[in-house]
Amino acid sequence: MTVNEAKLMEFVHRFVGDLGATMAAGGIVVGDRLGLYRALAGAPALPEELAERTGTAARYVEEWLRGQAAGGYVEYDPATGRYWLTPEQAFALTDPDGPIFAPGAFQLALGALKAEPRITAAFRTGDGLGWGEHDEDVFTGCERFFRPGYSAHLITTWLPALDGVVAHLESGVRVADVGCGHGASTVLMARAYPRSVFTGSDRHHASVDQARKRAADAGLDGRVSFENAGAQSFGGGPYQLVTTFDALHDMGDPLGAARHVRSRLTPDGTWMIVEPAAGASVSDNLNPVGRVYYSFSAFLCVPSALAQDGGYSLGAQAGEEPVRRLVTDAGFRHFRRVAETPFNIVYEAKP
Repeated sequence: MTVNEAKLMEFVHRFVGDLGATMAAGGIVVGDRLGLYRALAGAPALPEELAERTGTAARYVEEWLRGQAAGGYVEYDPATGRYWLTPEQAFALTDPDGPIFAPGAFQLALGALKAEPRITAAFRTGDGLGWGEHDEDVFTGCERFFRPGYSAHLITTWLPALDGVVAHLESGVRVADVGCGHGASTVLMARAYPRSVFTGSDRHHASVDQARKRAADAGLDGRVSFENAGAQSFGGGPYQLVTTFDALHDMGDPLGAARHVRSRLTPDGTWMIVEPAAGASVSDNLNPVGRVYYSFSAFLCVPSALAQDGGYSLGAQAGEEPVRRLVTDAGFRHFRRVAETPFNIVYEAKP
């Protein structure tokens, strides 16, 4: 085997970048949890000053700042020794309710990686690993990763793209949010449409408990309720709207879920399916977003599906056609793509 030295060094540079990014993930989560980014966004600071603002140890903060500057997550002025955040860095690093919040994604990644020994074993056996078996940071990080996109697009873009749905929501209808997790999507819709009634459901008990707390904190008791149930068994209805957010590809029996959704819809109801952005082929997904989703999928989505009955494991990069087949096989007559972002595609299905 002959090694091309130039190509080898190109690969080494990629490896070094990935290694730095892997270790930097921990620093980003530390910076979020200790309020370092938020404090630095207020004004430039020496390491000692930032440590004083945040009640942390200056030597740790100094090393953290150096690594953050090397990675382009903070700025550094060698003349003064001070560090600061640009408006763009502060926008993405300090506001968990904003349209972009990077620390949530890294929290999810670190939580997922804690399952590495069990995932390695699953590669050998083909067994699954249930969603509820992961570290708590997976559940919290998942919400913090996806909620900014939902906050930015759900009410303003995605729901208006559906045929007649907003008018129904404004007049008052029943809505089921299936696979609701911590209830971020459920609460967003309930706040926007006070005449409608919302029921969230999820297989994960702890997430349902957290969703109930979120709804209570938002003052939505009485209009929002949650049940511990899978997508093939959630109750209530008939519903004018059923939603699934980044959940269908995690199911071991998505066809059973699609059939159950159809059975719970009104004759003129709508199923809104939000799934990770993906192209039609593997080659279409060999890009930074595809890399993120394939990597998460190997640790979270495929193991979750394989831990359930049903025989499916679509993965996070399934793309449009597998979703279309599931929907039409379940008896829906209408299916179309209605919206998309760099991270999600939104589909509309009607009986």
